[in-house]
Amino acid sequence: MAKKKNPDQSKKRTAPQGVMGLKPQILEQPITDTLEINYMPYAMSVIISRAIPEIDGFKPSHRKLLYTMYQMKLLSGARTKSANVVGATMKLNPHGDSAIYETMVRLSRGYGALLHPPVDSKGNFGKVYSRDMACAASRYTEVKLDPICAELFKDIEKQVVDFVPNYDGTLTEPVLLPTTFPNILVSANMGIAVGMASNLCGFNLGEVCDAAVARIKNPEAPLLDTLKAPDFPTGGQLLFDRREMETIYRTGRGSFKVRARWRYVKSENLIEVYEIPYTTTAEAIIDKVAELIKAGKIREISDMRDETDLSGLKLAIDLKRGTDPDKLMQKLFRATPLQDTFSCNFNILIDGMPKVLGVGAILDHWTRWRTDCVRRAAQYTLGQKRDKLHLLRGLAAILLDIDRAIAIIRNTELDAMVVPNLMDGFSLDQIQAEYVADIRLRNINKEYILKRTAEIDQLEKDIADLEDFIEKPSRIRREIVKELERVKKAHAGPRRTEILYEADLAETEPEIDLIPAYPVHLFLSREGYLKKITPQSLRMSGEQKYKEGDGPAFRWESTNASELMLFTNRQQCYKTWVNDFDDGKASLLGDYLPARLEMEEGETILWACLPGDYTGHLLFFFENGKVARLPLSAYQTVTKRKKLTGAYSDKSPLQAILFLPEETDAEVVLYSTEGRALLFSSDRVPLKATRSTQGVQVMTLKRSYTVQTARFLADSQVVNKSRYKARSLPAAGALLKAEDQGDTQLTMEL
Repeated sequence: MAKKKNPDQSKKRTAPQGVMGLKPQILEQPITDTLEINYMPYAMSVIISRAIPEIDGFKPSHRKLLYTMYQMKLLSGARTKSANVVGATMKLNPHGDSAIYETMVRLSRGYGALLHPPVDSKGNFGKVYSRDMACAASRYTEVKLDPICAELFKDIEKQVVDFVPNYDGTLTEPVLLPTTFPNILVSANMGIAVGMASNLCGFNLGEVCDAAVARIKNPEAPLLDTLKAPDFPTGGQLLFDRREMETIYRTGRGSFKVRARWRYVKSENLIEVYEIPYTTTAEAIIDKVAELIKAGKIREISDMRDETDLSGLKLAIDLKRGTDPDKLMQKLFRATPLQDTFSCNFNILIDGMPKVLGVGAILDHWTRWRTDCVRRAAQYTLGQKRDKLHLLRGLAAILLDIDRAIAIIRNTELDAMVVPNLMDGFSLDQIQAEYVADIRLRNINKEYILKRTAEIDQLEKDIADLEDFIEKPSRIRREIVKELERVKKAHAGPRRTEILYEADLAETEPEIDLIPAYPVHLFLSREGYLKKITPQSLRMSGEQKYKEGDGPAFRWESTNASELMLFTNRQQCYKTWVNDFDDGKASLLGDYLPARLEMEEGETILWACLPGDYTGHLLFFFENGKVARLPLSAYQTVTKRKKLTGAYSDKSPLQAILFLPEETDAEVVLYSTEGRALLFSSDRVPLKATRSTQGVQVMTLKRSYTVQTARFLADSQVVNKSRYKARSLPAAGALLKAEDQGDTQLTMEL
């Protein structure tokens, strides 16, 4: 009879026979259990205990290092060898000396990664702007705490923050450092956790203090009035975009551009780059320039070298005769890391939970946390003063009869009975009696006791004041404001990163010779598919292919180096370069622009054009009969913006857009759903400067009727011009006759 198979045996696999004939069994485990038991604890540990900074601006590794140095009395003492600090830190941070020393290097003044480095260093710590400049070994360098660290540890002995045991339970360490200023916004920080990351840029300490004070006094105060823009220790120039900066301040996400600072040395015909973006290195810049020179894209440079010395960074670029340094730098900004992008991701831990917060929310969380620290410091001081008052009141009790106190002590035979006898003789509690009993014999006199008890009145006033302070949040906020003003006065310095506003920027659009400018034909379909086809490919192609129900909307003959601008139904203008798209064929559908440009769900393209040099005007025709006229230059940006919000008025749906060449006016026919047409000259629509303008009323409409479309007279089917021409605006127009109707179907005209 066959043995019945145990169903559980199918789940077991036997490994090959191992050592000493043992056959270990391998048990299968569902992947969900593996993730829950093994992966999730690891992920949470990385997020909470390693990679993401907390509200004090530090990661755990930073905090352990600085607290160890504080315990080593390095705030006021002389420097010590870095190796000593690394060894002592291992009592709190068991990750090896190499990882601890790397943390120290980043926090050091010599490395230069922070605006206000907490570690005052001596020796070679490398440089943040160099990829190849390595730091010396820890046995050669020396460190101590920078004076600003007094603000990081203020009142830490007063139990203003919680302490937890270290990894082996032999020591305790602070959960957070009680920073008296929003260090989270001052110290740049980057971390990559599991499934999330954090990237915080630094801000100027003085501006951060001003912003925090303004926020405490008025939560609705505009942050950009006090916190102008990020600041970096490597300097450079920040290309300021107000809309993008407001987005970063509000959401904690976004990006901005930083470029190098340079000067032209005419006598030597060379460019000296002396400050570079925080996100790159000198070696990366040199490598990229060399690559462009080899590819033949940069011909104006004869040599480039790194002349960095003890005075600081310097990259020298030798120019060929006749080279315009300004134009060359615009090319280099476009094609090399001399201009780079910093992407913000203000992800920090709040009560053990990672949250992406805007600058305002970070300041609010810091203020609440700092309020708790100040209150705890006051409560600690209050407790000490209450204890002292309690002892002094016991001392005052024996002032009434010092001789009896001495007699009680002298006549007590057993030492253990001195305290109980004093408690009975003067109605004292044990703490007071212990204090009196410990007074030296020479101090048991009226003068000493009177001097000590004279503090009682002041202590009672101090206690009442502290109780009032703890109960009134307004007083605590005023104390925080005083601390911020003091920190600013003592430690703030000037900005290192220059802010370049749009009006101050030179033209930074890409030079034509950096992009191959071969001729192309562009086709844009009604549903938003774009094709870029070379003339040769177009001649060899057959019929243009479109999706079912789709068809052609626009066609241009241009070059690969041209810019494309698109308006959508969400009052947004998207900008892209033709060079960003691959050459295609007529038989392909092309690139789907709503996905390529990351448009919002339901957002569709209404009109598109090639802006060229941004000369000319645009006419916007709205459903309610209003027409707005704007210069095309209103959509020109200095930086390479991909999206402009508020491209036109949102008061009424947009029905058509027409382009007018510069200093040119034309006759326009406006059609309504009632079957009427109105002919008017474009010069009767005044030019406006702001994109959000509603324009002027051109066509009057009866209820339930709207504007349908607009066309230039030359593109319309109107024959009898005088019938539809308006003498004054606004006007209702005239009903279309059969010979003037043609095809008035709604289209967005080019």
